[in-house]
Order: sequence, then C-alpha cells, then structure tokens
Amino acid sequence: MSKVLDRELEGLREELVSQFTVVEQMIQQAIRALVEGRSDFADRVVESDALVDKTDIRIEEECLKLLALHQPVAWDMRWLITVIKVNSDLERMADTACNIAERAKALTQFPMFSVPDEMNQMVDATVNMVRCALNAFVTDDAPLAYKVIEQDDSVDLLNRTIIDLLQERIKTDSTMVEPGLHCFSASRHLERIGDLAENIAEEVIYLVEGDIIRHQHGFRRQQAADSE
Repeated sequence: MSKVLDRELEGLREELVSQFTVVEQMIQQAIRALVEGRSDFADRVVESDALVDKTDIRIEEECLKLLALHQPVAWDMRWLITVIKVNSDLERMADTACNIAERAKALTQFPMFSVPDEMNQMVDATVNMVRCALNAFVTDDAPLAYKVIEQDDSVDLLNRTIIDLLQERIKTDSTMVEPGLHCFSASRHLERIGDLAENIAEEVIYLVEGDIIRHQHGFRRQQAADSE
C-alpha cells in the first residue's frame, strides 16, 4: 500500500509543479502586457485561467481522496495538507495575474502613459519570490523559504515607491488620473502575488519543521536580534 501511496504522491507533486509553471508564465505575460502595452499577452493570461481553475480542483480532489483512502500519517499527511494550501495560493496568484492583465488592457487606451521604471524592479523581485518558493517546496528547503519571506519587505517598499510616484504624477497632470489609478491597481496586485509567494514559503516551513509561523515574522526577527 505504501508503494501505491508513494507513486500517487509523486504524481501529485508533478502536477503541482506543472501548475506552478503555468502560473509563473501567466504572471510574466501579465507584466509584459502591462509594461509593453501588449493586449495580446493580456488575453493569453485570461485564457489560461480556466486551465488553472480546472487543475486546482483536480489537485484538491486528489489530495482529499488520498487522505480518505490511505489515511497517511506524519510526513505524508503534512505534505498533503501543505499541497492543499499551496494549490489554493497558486490559484489565487493566477486570479491576481488576470487582474493585472485587465489593468494592462485598460492602460492601452493611454499610449502617452509610461509605467514607472521601478515596476521592472518590483517584477523581478516578485517573480524571484515565486520561483524560490517553488524551489523551496520541491526541495523541502526551509532556509530558502525563510529567504522568500525576507524578500517580501523589498517588494512592499517598491510598491510604496511606485504609489508615491504615481500620486505625484496625478497631482501635476490631471490627465494622468485614470491611467495612474490603473497602474496603482496593477502594482497592488503584484504586491499581492508577493504575499502569496510568502504564504507558500510559510507552508514549506510548516512542512519541513512542523512550525506554523504565520503572523509571527516580526516576533521572530526581534528574537533573532535579541539573541545577537
């Protein structure tokens, strides 16, 4: 029975990694649509969402089936619980990428508007968080997961910087109000993707170490500082 479970768990792992790949592509296409004004990329993002939704349901159903049929314990049970949560976060990432794509399509109506250069930095940092979260999950790498959590601060800072820049544009040029708000929304959605990558990192830490660290980041940082 354990060999059957191992085989099914491996198949589930492969399907989740494939879901990661699709979602990462959606994020990258949504950003290209935003930065380059490519509405065709935005359309691709929206079209991909249906596939992600179907895969999301299939993975969750498979996890529930394995929990019911095999009643796993210890690591296998924790792994399946983690997969359910990570799978949900990926589906939310895909929805958020669709939101960015919609803002990108709206911005095509304002060809004179340019996305702040800092958006590219934020994109690189956010996509790196997503990739590192995936690698941490696949390799059961808790230290890498902690690094993902630390990276979220830089994404938050870039988001605030972009919002400040957009506010200045809007103050000085009233024609920038509508495109500025679209870009503001896109930046907030990108920041949300970073938060979801952070959630995945937290689940990896739970998987590897058995610790639930949600809402404890500031407390843990203070503990580390006090111990120095």
